[in-house]
Amino acid sequence: MASLRVTDTSAVQKLRASRPAAGLARASSGMAEVGRHVSFAGRVILTLPTALVRYRKQVVKEVVDVGFGSNSLIAGGGTIGIVLAMSAVAAIMVGVETYRGLDLIGMTSLSGMLSAMANTRELAPVVASIALAAKVGTGFTARLGSMRISDEIDALDAMSVPTIPYLAGTRVIATMICIVPLYAVGLVATYIATRVVVVHVNGGSAGTYDYFFHITLGPEDVLYSLIKAVVFALVIVLVHCSYGYHATGGPEGVGRAAGRALRTSILLIGFIDIVLTFALWGLVPEVPALGIT
Repeated sequence: MASLRVTDTSAVQKLRASRPAAGLARASSGMAEVGRHVSFAGRVILTLPTALVRYRKQVVKEVVDVGFGSNSLIAGGGTIGIVLAMSAVAAIMVGVETYRGLDLIGMTSLSGMLSAMANTRELAPVVASIALAAKVGTGFTARLGSMRISDEIDALDAMSVPTIPYLAGTRVIATMICIVPLYAVGLVATYIATRVVVVHVNGGSAGTYDYFFHITLGPEDVLYSLIKAVVFALVIVLVHCSYGYHATGGPEGVGRAAGRALRTSILLIGFIDIVLTFALWGLVPEVPALGIT
């Protein structure tokens, strides 16, 4: 019995001693993975000129794929339709809640101002980016991951084809080309959807709405909003391509990589959105045309 107690005590002590070591190992593994993704992103950005000069046909192919899907707008489930639908639905909710909230305090005339600020500064870039991550980003991860587990990337390396610019650089360039028109579609959709809800559904004054909307929305707001969308798109493509490029473990591993890439990109969108909002519009938002800070 005494020897049994000694054995049990030693086992517990070994278990307790192993916990910090396991935690340290997990932290070290996590830092190594972060370093791998950051290194991959740096290599992709450095090889963008090579991708643009040497693989123009592949860039054009990726532009079509990003904007309209692999076959057609209907069969491929084009990104344009998804961004349009998601932006419109989100803007409808903004219009509904904005009007209801302002109606409680008798200030529905400011619906246009809140629509211009909320849609331009926050809603449109975030919604368009999430749609891009869900539609385009996961597709990139799945395709690169399937190429990795089927040894296609290794075969390209064996043929002296630079896989970083060919597979990732071309996709980054294509996404940067497509993001401007895609985002413009989503931004216009938010404006139209919110106005329809406030003016035509809730019976708000069209003239008052348009007046406050136009004096609140300045060209610099649209430019800053576009900068947000471009930064989000760049981060999304780099994250998803990195996870796909480094996928392991067969088809199941590709699925795990796609899920992790989507979670990572959404978290980064939220964090970067806060940083860019403060950096572009300041800690204290203001509407110069109305003298409001």
